[in-house]
Amino acid sequence: MRRMQMILFFFFQFATLITSAQQPETIRDYINTYKELAIAEMQRTGVPAAITLAQGIHETMAGTSSLVQQSNNHFGIKCKTGWTGASVSHDDDARGECFRKYPAAEDSYRDHSDFLKKSPRYASLFSLDPTDYTGWAMGLKKAGYATNPRYPQVLIKLVEDYGLQEYTLIALGKSPAEEKDHTVPPADTTVYKGIGGFKSMGKLFQPKEEKDRVNFIYPKGEFRINYSRVVWMRKGISFLSVAQQYGIPLSRLFEFNELEEAESAEKDQLVFLQRKRRTGAEAYYTVLPGESLHDIAQKQGIRLESLLELNRLKNNDRPAPGESLSLRKKAAAKPKLLLKENVPLYSVEKRITGH
Repeated sequence: MRRMQMILFFFFQFATLITSAQQPETIRDYINTYKELAIAEMQRTGVPAAITLAQGIHETMAGTSSLVQQSNNHFGIKCKTGWTGASVSHDDDARGECFRKYPAAEDSYRDHSDFLKKSPRYASLFSLDPTDYTGWAMGLKKAGYATNPRYPQVLIKLVEDYGLQEYTLIALGKSPAEEKDHTVPPADTTVYKGIGGFKSMGKLFQPKEEKDRVNFIYPKGEFRINYSRVVWMRKGISFLSVAQQYGIPLSRLFEFNELEEAESAEKDQLVFLQRKRRTGAEAYYTVLPGESLHDIAQKQGIRLESLLELNRLKNNDRPAPGESLSLRKKAAAKPKLLLKENVPLYSVEKRITGH
């Protein structure tokens, strides 16, 4: 038994040295490749982007490990009971252990976030301030995420050495300079969670009631919703100026956002810089008062035609507030509608189209 303990100790020490020995350029390449996924997952579930990136760097040796190259598994998550997806065999604590295999990196990032969010073992972490990377690192070790006794120190050092906290702040809609202020939004302010819609980043961000879920904060500049590039465009800004700024043909900008051509925005709105996805990041979305299908498609980063098809809706339908819309699979039934008469979507949304 003592011999096995010594072997495991030296193995963990070796693993730590391997991670720290990775060339800074390799680690920075990893960060630049996956930072948007980490930000998007924080906006969806609340797992700090800094922690996600630090774990990814450590678990994959900055993307160079044989496990990640075979399986796209960035977080060393083993099969465990109930896993029905693909898998690979990899030597870890024992020989030939079963590890989850993913079609792409984004699937691994999503599963990692869900793994933490849905497990009671990690529930206490989500009561921490999302900028408290030290608390998160220590909490992961305490909850049993890793057996390496130095696991928290490894993560903390990666966060501090490579400025990973910046990506947590971006996900919160802050600039890195704001970290020094240690300020947070008031308790009745909702932070818009890009991928997941209106969700809180913890107790400090909980809206008091459903009616309070109308004020939200978007990051400045380009960010991601459902892994798609998007910006928050202010009323009166020229669509042409946005298209030119991001190097996109004007016609494509209107196409990506299912908008009729107009000179400028008639309201504050989300504008996607690439085609949205066919499915959402979350399984369902609850309709809020005053929302059109176009509003929901933009908030969730899903194509309007896909939203219609998944929910058996027509372009002129208006789901009633409180109805649940499916974002990932065909709904069993059409949701209840707000309007009895057929009114074209683009006629209802005059502020979008200008007609």
